[in-house]
Amino acid sequence: MKRISVELVPRDEDALRGELALLGKFKEQVDVINIPDLLRFPTRSWQGAAIAKEYFPESMPHIRAMDIDLDKELAMKDYLREHDIREVLVIEGDPPQDMMHEVYPTNSVDVIWKFRKEMPEVKVYAGIDQYRGSLSQELYRIKRKLQAGAAGFFTQPFFDMRFLSVYADMLQGLEVYWGVSPVMSARSQSYWERKNHVVFPHAFEPTLDWSVAFAKEVMDFAVREGNNVYLMPIKTNLEAYLEGVLA
Repeated sequence: MKRISVELVPRDEDALRGELALLGKFKEQVDVINIPDLLRFPTRSWQGAAIAKEYFPESMPHIRAMDIDLDKELAMKDYLREHDIREVLVIEGDPPQDMMHEVYPTNSVDVIWKFRKEMPEVKVYAGIDQYRGSLSQELYRIKRKLQAGAAGFFTQPFFDMRFLSVYADMLQGLEVYWGVSPVMSARSQSYWERKNHVVFPHAFEPTLDWSVAFAKEVMDFAVREGNNVYLMPIKTNLEAYLEGVLA
């Protein structure tokens, strides 16, 4: 396996520092910290990524495409350079709940291209959402992002190795971080089914044991294929989950 990335939500600086300190015990296994950009929290992703670099050598902020005005220079450009942040993950982004937050009709392809033009030293990754449409539709989006200059991809969480293997065949030769996330309750399972149209396998169980076992299965696959893994420990005991997966 090439790299393991762990996503940490920057709810506030103290909480983020607490999780980063906890992650210190896994420093030998974890290569990069991913920081999503969630507008309901005061810390923006690039600010959280700068904090993460105090604990880990590499961090990667998520950049919301719809926040980028193509007629202006990248607003976070100087900040990224000042803190030596050399990797970003460009996503489409969800519409803001606060209607005062200005958004633009900008897509991921536009922003990947803009980063390549304004910050050629930055490695730009793109997202894959394997649940939003057909395989052919997502493959078209992947090709457009590659043409714009994407260096690799992060997927949404997988819950079925059979589905993952279909994408693995389609993405051969590309740098991919296979997404994995624990689902710990029937309510959380229902959310994934309703919001993201996930079809869970028959053997799925919303438990820590199942989530850990599946994550290990994905990691074994990544080792064999020379890929990367993207752990998203959403709404779970971070230490218990990572001890189970990385032990």
